[in-house]
Amino acid sequence: MSPATPSLRSFAAHLIAQDVKLKNASRSSPATPFSVIEKLRPPLMNLMGSTGFNALMSRSLVLATTEIPSLRDIGLNAEGMWEGLAALEVQLDAERFLEARIVVLAHLLGLLVAFVGEALTLRLMAEIWPNLPPTLSPDLSSNRQDFRKSDRNEKAK
Repeated sequence: MSPATPSLRSFAAHLIAQDVKLKNASRSSPATPFSVIEKLRPPLMNLMGSTGFNALMSRSLVLATTEIPSLRDIGLNAEGMWEGLAALEVQLDAERFLEARIVVLAHLLGLLVAFVGEALTLRLMAEIWPNLPPTLSPDLSSNRQDFRKSDRNEKAK
């Protein structure tokens, strides 16, 4: 089962690009590799606690590792902080590292839709990124259909 649909990947890529652009425009410190996920951390920890957040991120990484095996070299420590990012950034070229970030974020968003639903996921996104145009919101209803389809396929096996 892959919750990272093409629309979620596109949405994740847009969020990452917007984050980089905002960091560059503000001339503040450069965006961290997973800064979009770091912005999601506080509201997700409020929603599901640190254990829930770590479980969600760990599952996102496992799913993303099937597409980008190098991601198995990173993880979260007990406090939910990233480990191994510097080595991964050196290991992958810039394009592949960006793809890794997109894949992890897309899986995280897909899992959020599966666990808390489309409406809460979109509301969370709007709270963090209030200026996000509605046309860039992922078509999450198709994502829900993907889960139903994969559930039927898994039961048939």
